[in-house]
Amino acid sequence: MPRPLISAEELHARLSDAHLRAADVRWYLNRPGAGRGAFDEGHIPGATFVDLDTDMSDHAGFGAPGRHPLPSPAEFAHRMGALGFASDDFIVAYDDAGGMIAARLWWMLDNLGHSGGCVVLDGGIQAWTAAGYELTTSQRPLAAAEIRLADQWQHVIAREQVADGGAKLVLLDARAPERYRGEIEPIDPLAGHIPGALNVPATANLGPDGSLRDAASLEALYAPLLAVGKDTVVSCGSGTTACHSALAMRVAGMQDPLLYVGSFSDWSRSGMPVVSGENP
Repeated sequence: MPRPLISAEELHARLSDAHLRAADVRWYLNRPGAGRGAFDEGHIPGATFVDLDTDMSDHAGFGAPGRHPLPSPAEFAHRMGALGFASDDFIVAYDDAGGMIAARLWWMLDNLGHSGGCVVLDGGIQAWTAAGYELTTSQRPLAAAEIRLADQWQHVIAREQVADGGAKLVLLDARAPERYRGEIEPIDPLAGHIPGALNVPATANLGPDGSLRDAASLEALYAPLLAVGKDTVVSCGSGTTACHSALAMRVAGMQDPLLYVGSFSDWSRSGMPVVSGENP
């Protein structure tokens, strides 16, 4: 499958392409509106801001009552089209968090078969500025367009299926170790993790410079945790960072996992059992 990453140098070389569209998806936990503020202060030329809370989520959608349920594919296509993204656009998603948020947009477009293709800017906006490329505050809203996407989400799993899956699933939790262990919980109602979940922090996908590690390293990270005959499920706090795990597994050439869209926010709001400590 096509490599889901693009370097800052490759993006810069293609910036004048008529069908290239950069999507700025910066977002910060417990800081509503801060992503848009960061975009206004400086972004990659030609980029359009795409909001995780309003453009990529529907709080009554699949994965509720989690914090970032999926909108219906039709509604998502409508929102992206309203922002000016078209079916033949090559979309580059970026953030300033190692791709942790950008991977969600990549996953959604890839999942629904976006024909123009979507990739994540490897290393994010930091890689762009480190390469010496400029940011701009200029904004030029795109005219509304049509983006045709599939009508059903694939490779997703609901809370009931996770609860009933038991020994048939390998459940990976991409949150920070201290949140997995239950030592802190900045936003969800309970601290800890889903019983049986293994902690593979999404930060482990990244090298020291904030870029994704190479395929061999990522395969070495994930392969020992998987099991023949079991489906792999990725989760996190709200179904966003888990997409980074899916991105890493794609880069490693591994089979795409299922996404528990509601993740721990859905689980902990629904009266399900929670455990703490280092053990699954």
